[in-house]
Amino acid sequence: MTSNAKIVLRKKQNKEGLYPLAIRITKNRRSTYHYLGHYIDLKYWNEKDIRVKKSHPNAANLNNLLVKKLSEANKMLMDLQAEKQDLSANRIKDKLYKGSKTSSFSEIGKAFLDELEANKKLARYYADKVRVNHVLNFSKSKQLTFQEIDEQFLRNFKTYLRTKIGLSERSIVNNLVVIRTVYNRAIKLGIVDRKLYPFGSDRIQIKFPESQKTGLNKEELIALENVNGLTENEIHARNVWLFSFYFAGIRVADVIKIRWSDISDNRLNYCMNKNSKLLSLRIPDKAFQILDDYLTIKQSDDDFIFPEMKMVNIKESKEVFRKINAATTMLNKYLSRIAKKAKIKKKITMHIARHSFGAISEDKIPIKMLQKLYRHSSLTTTIMYQSNFIHKDTDDALEKVINF
Repeated sequence: MTSNAKIVLRKKQNKEGLYPLAIRITKNRRSTYHYLGHYIDLKYWNEKDIRVKKSHPNAANLNNLLVKKLSEANKMLMDLQAEKQDLSANRIKDKLYKGSKTSSFSEIGKAFLDELEANKKLARYYADKVRVNHVLNFSKSKQLTFQEIDEQFLRNFKTYLRTKIGLSERSIVNNLVVIRTVYNRAIKLGIVDRKLYPFGSDRIQIKFPESQKTGLNKEELIALENVNGLTENEIHARNVWLFSFYFAGIRVADVIKIRWSDISDNRLNYCMNKNSKLLSLRIPDKAFQILDDYLTIKQSDDDFIFPEMKMVNIKESKEVFRKINAATTMLNKYLSRIAKKAKIKKKITMHIARHSFGAISEDKIPIKMLQKLYRHSSLTTTIMYQSNFIHKDTDDALEKVINF
């Protein structure tokens, strides 16, 4: 008796209440099932037409997958029959699918995340882990193949992130960047053909929306430096912020890890955590005044200057990461209170110390020098960053036109 294959929706719910799509292989009235790794709600299944209803957000991709998988199964069944192999349904399934498992987006995505974690790029690891999970939650399958990730899938995914998750346009782009990164890995591994690549000028383009970077001006900086009536915690938060600003906006993760041993010959010598760039800067008088406030808690030359990292096991990268996040949140809370006391309407966070340096420097400092101060690897990055704060040419041009 000939064997046959058919697409079915198995009536076995998973813990989310969804049903698995499978290929049923039948021989001599005995059946076995090969699960495709995709689950859907019963309301989305068209039993008559044996396909996913159009109302399902990923219907087109799923139906294309079902047609492809059924075609592959039928072709292999015909080959077995041509060889006149009289096998049971289970043996036929073993023959059909033994060694046929291809690496899914979930598997390659996990390998990508594991590499980030191993390299201790924890900020990116935790952010991209959420983004990989967004893809898997949207597809409702851990067996999502790269062939399924086409232009329509990505358009639907963008809509999902915007309407269901409530992400901003910039955050949506960050999610697409992760998909592109994982997809490129799959191409290099030979898992998917490059001709199926869904990104590019004539396909899905990745463009970051422009964002406005705002820093404090000179008057606001003076107000921040001189505001009175601060609590001890607020004074500390201001010290950390100003210390960052006085050194061209050192990132908070770097500021709170600076040690007394990083200071010699009236210079600060430190290695930037983000890109491992070394920098040596002369310590301004204003920064020395801040350092004097922390001499009383100095335990050794190798001790941290600021207290946040003193009780942290610096060898435990995850502990360090959590402490930096907690410290940043706390510092930002006190900076918000300081802004009110200083009558500064702009939102003050640790990150805008960098923007404030850019806003005040404008075009007064040569761009190559700014690249060095910002510790940028690319001059283009510096030019694009600083353009947020240089308005003189456009202001002058506008004045020339309207002043008549």
